[in-house]
Amino acid sequence: MHYIDIGVIVVYLLGVTFLGIKIGKRIKASADFFMPRRFGKGMMMMHAFGTGTASDQAVVVSSASFKNGLSGIWFQWLWLFCTPFYWLIAPIFRRLRAITTADVYALRFGSSVAVLFSIIGVIGLSLKIGLMLKGAGALIDAGTAGAISTDLAIPIVAVLFVIYGAAGGMSAAIITDYIQGVLTIIFSFILLPFVLNAVGGIDGVREIVNDPSKMSMVAPEKIGVFFIFAFGINSLFLIVSQPFIMGVCSAGKTEMDGRFGFVAGNLIKRVCTAAWAVTGLAALAYFIKGGIDIDSIDPDRIYGQIAKEFLPSIMPGLLGLFIAALLAGVMSSCDSFMISSSALFTENLYRPIVKEKSKSHYLKVARIASIFIVCIGLLFAYSMDGVVSGLKSWLKFGAPLGIGFWLGLFWRRFNSAGVWVSTLTAYFCWWMTTKPFFISFLKSFSQSEDWGILRSAKGNDVIYEPWQIVFYLSVAIVAGVLASLLTAKPNKDKVKLFHDLIGTPVQPEEIIKKPCTLPIGVVPEFRKKWFKNTNFEICAPSKVSYVGFGLSWLAVGIMIMVFKAIIGN
Repeated sequence: MHYIDIGVIVVYLLGVTFLGIKIGKRIKASADFFMPRRFGKGMMMMHAFGTGTASDQAVVVSSASFKNGLSGIWFQWLWLFCTPFYWLIAPIFRRLRAITTADVYALRFGSSVAVLFSIIGVIGLSLKIGLMLKGAGALIDAGTAGAISTDLAIPIVAVLFVIYGAAGGMSAAIITDYIQGVLTIIFSFILLPFVLNAVGGIDGVREIVNDPSKMSMVAPEKIGVFFIFAFGINSLFLIVSQPFIMGVCSAGKTEMDGRFGFVAGNLIKRVCTAAWAVTGLAALAYFIKGGIDIDSIDPDRIYGQIAKEFLPSIMPGLLGLFIAALLAGVMSSCDSFMISSSALFTENLYRPIVKEKSKSHYLKVARIASIFIVCIGLLFAYSMDGVVSGLKSWLKFGAPLGIGFWLGLFWRRFNSAGVWVSTLTAYFCWWMTTKPFFISFLKSFSQSEDWGILRSAKGNDVIYEPWQIVFYLSVAIVAGVLASLLTAKPNKDKVKLFHDLIGTPVQPEEIIKKPCTLPIGVVPEFRKKWFKNTNFEICAPSKVSYVGFGLSWLAVGIMIMVFKAIIGN
């Protein structure tokens, strides 16, 4: 690389590390480390964007688009139809007044479920950190033409975000996310104009690729409507079970800060996703035009390879900016994941056992836990076969716990036995769908092929993933409901407090002495309920909820129409 490229990278890394350490000097207690609750709309928007957006996603989408065409966009746009629901989810998490999501599970279902959530949450976030490091490593390897290998890049990136994240906690994550969010947007669009110009724009891509299925947003045999629908439903269960969502929704000063930040930040991400998809498809056209054997190219390296192909020849420093933005993308997500998983360990696993220690003691434990959690993520990163396969595993790993959240939110009768049974049943069903004996059982029914349940992969029959999702979610929900009906009712007082918290808006300058409690002097508000005198807890949304939900759907519709117009589909 040119010395200017190296200079750009060094300045960025030193700057963000210094900022994180400086913020860390102000933190005296673990509560400030995990949940500062003092940021406005702009910061929360970029925090939601930075936490939810990373370079591994660009790798996944560009890789899938390179292989399958524009339908590869759904490897991230599968969250698109969930986005309007973020407007409704954000105030729920803020009003629960918790430090971690496990605090919420402890209130609603008891300590055993909080421990279950904490263990699965820590493993899930470690897996996600590993996935992001794997994607960043592939991009750096390809972008530097192997000068920095994937195996070397992974620990380097990990060390960098651990330094400032462990020092500054969630405050450092949110403040650096603002800077890194801007760089991530640059990272998302910096390649697109150059590669499109090289192939004659979208019309040139269409002519060179010469395959209408590649230009379609839906590929029935690979990424069709059923695929999008199943993963979209799965994402609604996954989003509420992700430990970092508590920080994304609750670190703002007000409910509206969290609402606006959660929705707007993720809508920005959807726009960046479109850029990754078009870049991947344009890269396919570029290599076809150059007479290169497509089968010889590793799709996971395509984004970095295009960067190395174009940026150095345009201007010194551009490749450095690209790599700095790449690092920003992964670091802005991994730091939040690290802090969230550290919070789960410290607040919900360690503190209940080691009680009545000083604030500085728990803060020290939180920082040490952060380092160990990233080490687990490194192990995951080195063990993954590829970024796309790693993403699919992560998407399914966290969803089972989301069943407990939604059923517990809308049905008062749902209890801790229901959470345990539904969660374990979902994992068991997922495991079973990967086993040859279950696949052989399905093959004995001729209609399994007619319905598209089985697919061929590397010479073996496998269950099509949307059917896998439908199976483990539906069976787990039924099992959880039956377990709740056959066991003791949950504690009425705890269920009442849970719903009182959700129904009571956050007051200005609230002081919360203990997680999941109403401040002294605050009286629960009356809420108009549907299905009165039943165990169902479904309340009429407010006017703000209706308007924001509707506008979010409008934004989603406009985004799809604009993208279709740009690609001429």
